[in-house]
Amino acid sequence: MDIPMELDDFKSAWQSLDARLARQEQLQLAWLRDRKTHQARRNLRWLHVGMLLQMLLGLGLILLGVGCWTHNLHTPGLLATGIALHAFGVLHIVFGGLVTGLAAGLDYSAPVLRIQKRLRLLLRVQTLNSNLCGAPWWVLWVLVVIGFAGLSPTHVTGPTPLWIWISLGIGILGTVATWLWAAKAARKPDSLYARLDDGTDGIRRSLRLFDEIDMVEHD
Repeated sequence: MDIPMELDDFKSAWQSLDARLARQEQLQLAWLRDRKTHQARRNLRWLHVGMLLQMLLGLGLILLGVGCWTHNLHTPGLLATGIALHAFGVLHIVFGGLVTGLAAGLDYSAPVLRIQKRLRLLLRVQTLNSNLCGAPWWVLWVLVVIGFAGLSPTHVTGPTPLWIWISLGIGILGTVATWLWAAKAARKPDSLYARLDDGTDGIRRSLRLFDEIDMVEHD
C-alpha cells in the first residue's frame, strides 16, 4: 500500500517541479525579451533624430530650389539647378517620412518573426535612402552654392566658372564610388567593405538582438 502512494507522491512532486521550471524558463525568456527590446528601442532612437533632421533639410532644399527656379525662368542653368534642388528636397522628405513611419510602427509585442521582417524592411528602405539622399551630396553641395547664387537680385552672366565644373566632376565620381562601395557592402555586410555611415548601424544591431531572442526561443 505504501509503495503506490510513494510513487504517486513522487510523480506529483516531479510534475510540480517540471511546472515550476517551465514557469521559471518563461520568466527568464520574458526578462530577456524585455531587456533586448529596450536595447532595440535605444538603438533606433538616433535614427528618428536623423530622419527628423533629414526632413528639415529637405524642406530647406525645397525652399531654396523654388526660390532659385522661380527667379531664373529664363536662365537654363539656374532653372535646372533650382528644379534639381526642389526634387531632391521632396526626395529627402519622402524617404525621411518612410523610414520614420516604419521605425515608429514597430510593434515590439508582436511575434519575433514579424519584428524581424519589419526590421529587414526598414533596413532595405534606409539603405535605399542612404544611396538616394546621402551619396548624391557629393554633388548636391555644389548645387546648393549655385542655388544661393541664383537668389541674387542681379543676374550673373558669363560662362560657368571652372571650379563648378571641376567640383561637379569630382562629385559625380564620388557618388559613383560610394554606390559601388555600398554594393560591395550589401554582398558582404560583415567584411571590410561594410559601411558605417549609411544610418543602418542601429537597425542592424536591433536585428541582431531579435535574432538572439529567436535562437533562445527555439533552443
